[in-house]
Amino acid sequence: MKKLLSGNEAVAYGAYLAGARLGSAYPGTPSTEIMEEFSKYPGVYAEWSPNEKVAMDVAVGASYAGKRAFASMKHVGVNVAADSLFYASYTGSRAGLVLVSADDPGMHSSQNEQDSRNYAKFAKVPMLDPADSEEAKLFMVRAFEISEQFDTPVVVRTTTRISHSRTLVDIADLDSTSEELEDAEPTQFEIEPSKYVMVPANARLRHVIVEEKLKKLTEFAAETELNRVEPGNSELGIITGGVSYQYAKEIFPRATFLKLGMAYPLSKKLFNSFAERVEKILVVEELDPFYEEYARQIGLKVLGKEVFPLTGEFSPTLIRECGYKSGVLKEETLNLTAVTSGSNEAKEPLPLRPPMLCPGCGHRGIFYALQKLRAVVLGDIGCYTLGAAPPLNAMHTVGCMGASIGVVHGVDKARVKNRTAAVLGDSTFFHAGIAPLMNIVYNRGVSTTIIVDNRITAMTGHQANPGTGSTLQGDSAPVIDLEKLCRGLGIEKVETVNPFELSNVLKVLKEHMDSPEPSVIIARYPCVLNIKERKPALVVDSDLCSDCGTCLRIGCPSLLKEEGHVSIDPLLCNGCGYCVQVCPRNAISSKNNN
Repeated sequence: MKKLLSGNEAVAYGAYLAGARLGSAYPGTPSTEIMEEFSKYPGVYAEWSPNEKVAMDVAVGASYAGKRAFASMKHVGVNVAADSLFYASYTGSRAGLVLVSADDPGMHSSQNEQDSRNYAKFAKVPMLDPADSEEAKLFMVRAFEISEQFDTPVVVRTTTRISHSRTLVDIADLDSTSEELEDAEPTQFEIEPSKYVMVPANARLRHVIVEEKLKKLTEFAAETELNRVEPGNSELGIITGGVSYQYAKEIFPRATFLKLGMAYPLSKKLFNSFAERVEKILVVEELDPFYEEYARQIGLKVLGKEVFPLTGEFSPTLIRECGYKSGVLKEETLNLTAVTSGSNEAKEPLPLRPPMLCPGCGHRGIFYALQKLRAVVLGDIGCYTLGAAPPLNAMHTVGCMGASIGVVHGVDKARVKNRTAAVLGDSTFFHAGIAPLMNIVYNRGVSTTIIVDNRITAMTGHQANPGTGSTLQGDSAPVIDLEKLCRGLGIEKVETVNPFELSNVLKVLKEHMDSPEPSVIIARYPCVLNIKERKPALVVDSDLCSDCGTCLRIGCPSLLKEEGHVSIDPLLCNGCGYCVQVCPRNAISSKNNN
């Protein structure tokens, strides 16, 4: 039986088919749904870990204990997990160990476009690169087999299009694994210090073993069915993999293809034998010239980034345009029907729809107050990053998860005249904010940290975190008390505010930012989308409205500029009341009060 599955669903299914019974992750688009789907299978344990390094360590521990396990995360999460990936490369594993990294070409929801293939080379571990959902399933199974065959972690790389596109997957083999597994008897942990204890003396010996495994993996890459040559004409050969293979196949249907399912290590023997079959070689790959540089390194003459861009997400249209402009794509050569460049594009550009905080979002009041106080705001990754957008314009740096607190400490140590504050969410604080807050205490800092606590990991789709009281699989869990945690780290000045009480928010912010001691403000209000809260829509009295624009500065999408006054879209407004509090003429009220 075949079923349409997204790449993320297929990865989860493949892990289950492979016998993985433990999965750990930190949510991050485009990887989030992998662990959500895996958690639904019978007999498995799945968790949201506080961050990606913890997730990787949990999977490593299960593997050491003899259970197949995997961790999943987005590409920037691998930066956080890298320390653990690198030691696991040296120790190897006992049972299959897989890391799923979801790259984001085009940066649909990310702060950079890093190419995870470089991590495989850096860590000296094999990487598989599926081109559709069926391969995502199959490659997960093969990844666990390769992990055990070569005693190494294996990385499976997806991209946004693979993660979220749906293609047919053969699920006939589900029948043999669909019964819920009985709890296995506890295993005996195998004590082997020379393999698992990475003190320098052992690590030096393990490095030699890693290099020997890499040689064997390179030989494997030359023969494995994960890589394949698809015969076509001899005029043009294309080296590609992942979703770029799908695009190139559409644009160059008669070319000969070297389709790489194993992205690392690469085989000189395989590349050279392919080169002998064709007159010209084109490398089609998103982001870095990873395959291209290897081909040039072994002496092959190829075209790659001279034709295609180094940045951004590929598409059939882009590949077609680049092919025609470079002269590689010729109708008479490849027997193609000419396609006018850009013929599928809209005749008129669509209106811009910039992202903004939701109507009724509790974060809005914090940023409005920070703007009024002219504070320099050192920001972080999450929904609240939208505080940087007009008209709030109230976030001035954004780096990576947890950077805000360390950055504000550095700014304050450099001594600036401005009021300053770090802003990050509850899940981000649990992820990477605890250590830098402790650093402020230890190094006698004076910074103010604002934790906008909406009681959920909202930006990636409302996943649980250590402050929500539930686990990924729906079990109740202790709620980590942010106030006690901050005080336990040594912050004595900790205050919780309701972000909808604007006058109090302004008072507390000013007091904390002007204080000579380090402090934490917790702005607590549940995510409006998570609690489905909707109060009666507000209305504007056009006779009282002076069209001063004050209410528009809060950046609420339900507020509309009309001729001579402001109006409120009742379909968007949920009656939060921010606009009521800022209106200087009391022109806004609920319908019930009119």
